[in-house]
Amino acid sequence: MSVKTHVGSLASYDKGSIKVNDDLRHYAFSNIFEVANNSKPYERVMVVSNLEYCAEVVRAEGTSPWYVAPHDEFAIVMDGEIEFTFYQVGDDQKPTHKAGAARLNGEPTGKRMGRVRARRGHEVLLPAGSAYQLSAAKPSVAIIQTSAGPESVERWSEICVLK
Repeated sequence: MSVKTHVGSLASYDKGSIKVNDDLRHYAFSNIFEVANNSKPYERVMVVSNLEYCAEVVRAEGTSPWYVAPHDEFAIVMDGEIEFTFYQVGDDQKPTHKAGAARLNGEPTGKRMGRVRARRGHEVLLPAGSAYQLSAAKPSVAIIQTSAGPESVERWSEICVLK
């Protein structure tokens, strides 16, 4: 059996659905663009959950708040272009929560670490304990692999539809 993968975008996607006994390979990433289209900028909507780990879809548009996590996170740009800016955090800004990303209170007080400009298909490491901010000139989409935390939004009843 041949399986053809079509990678969508915010401008062009087909909503996937799952029928009992259907082949789930047909629907990899099929609904992330709809989730992003229905999300506010930088709302982190969970689309995958496995034990304490999750993947969040983020609609990048304009400039995000500053975030910090107690563990490494990874972002994959799925559509558009996103700039990631990194700073060290001061001792008073180190994460005190156990998992996931949280908004940093104010601007980072540590040293600038650099920035990464990523396009569709690029993966970016979001280092543990560092402040990061995303910005996008045009609406873009990223998936962030992380753990569920203070910024994670669950909308399972809206995004999981079985037929």
